[in-house]
Amino acid sequence: MNELNAFWFLAWGLLWAVYLALDGFDFGACMAHNFIARTPDERRVVINTIGPVWDGNEVWLVTAGGVTFAAFPPVYAALFSGLYIAMFLLLLSLIFRGVAFEFRGKVEGERWPRFWDMAIAAGGFLPALLLGVFFGNLFRGFPLENGTIMSGFFDLLNPYALLTAVFFMVAFLHHGLLWLALRAGGPLADRAAAAAGRAWYLVAALLLAFVAASRYGTPLFENYAAKPLLYLLPLAAAAGLIRSKAAFSGSPRGAFTGSLVFILALVFTGLAGMFPDLVPALGQRGAGLTAYNSASGPYTLKVMTVVVGIFLPAVIAYQFWVYRTFSPRITTENLKDLGHYY
Repeated sequence: MNELNAFWFLAWGLLWAVYLALDGFDFGACMAHNFIARTPDERRVVINTIGPVWDGNEVWLVTAGGVTFAAFPPVYAALFSGLYIAMFLLLLSLIFRGVAFEFRGKVEGERWPRFWDMAIAAGGFLPALLLGVFFGNLFRGFPLENGTIMSGFFDLLNPYALLTAVFFMVAFLHHGLLWLALRAGGPLADRAAAAAGRAWYLVAALLLAFVAASRYGTPLFENYAAKPLLYLLPLAAAAGLIRSKAAFSGSPRGAFTGSLVFILALVFTGLAGMFPDLVPALGQRGAGLTAYNSASGPYTLKVMTVVVGIFLPAVIAYQFWVYRTFSPRITTENLKDLGHYY
């Protein structure tokens, strides 16, 4: 039973990590498209680099929510009641971004697409901000009473959570710029590459600030003291970030892959420090909702394991096919030829 609980904690963390690594470059591209693209056609190129994949990337968010509901019902109840306003704003911003993609090209003129361009930028900025606040509080811990989060919305905006939010936003912006350098072509890709090179230094500085704040303001490092092998995770994150810079000059693909590794390993670094807590209690390690005291019954977890074993490979294969199919670079010249119409 304990092994099954640990497996589902790992699965829960993996789903969140994959979601942030994939939808993260969507957020970054959305945040960047108003300043990195200089003409309406270039803005269409930016949008179309993520057009075929952004909704598929959000499948991982839906799946993470579904796993939380099925495997850890008290955790789902605590998060969606205690963080109701934040969760509502997150979902609203994600919906608004999807609407902006579809509505942007429906009316000719300047003011209509300009409004939706701003909406797309907000649809990248707000989810990154809110997810950063969420994970900042998750790493720090919540004031709990009988498994209920007792903080209000503005209590979530503590200094550590705000630092995490800024770090997430800049990391996603850097991630999105590397995606544009990989998937766009011509001067747009060159500008994205140059901007990513400058943003890298800010990501590195914020990473150091985040690690220092986590060391002295959260209990995340307690697990690392007990299990030194866990330090391989932050080392992998550092290696990914270094590769995203070092490989850039010769390989946009290598740089983007490094950024993917950075985000995946970074999320796992935090979650490994939390284990077995899923909703940690502020200042009381192990007193919150954990993988052991909030899990569904053994039969439910076993059935879920079988279902995941059947369907997860199909989801991965489908997404691999989508990314491979839409892998050609997009430019203002070949946009229509490739069949992209956002």
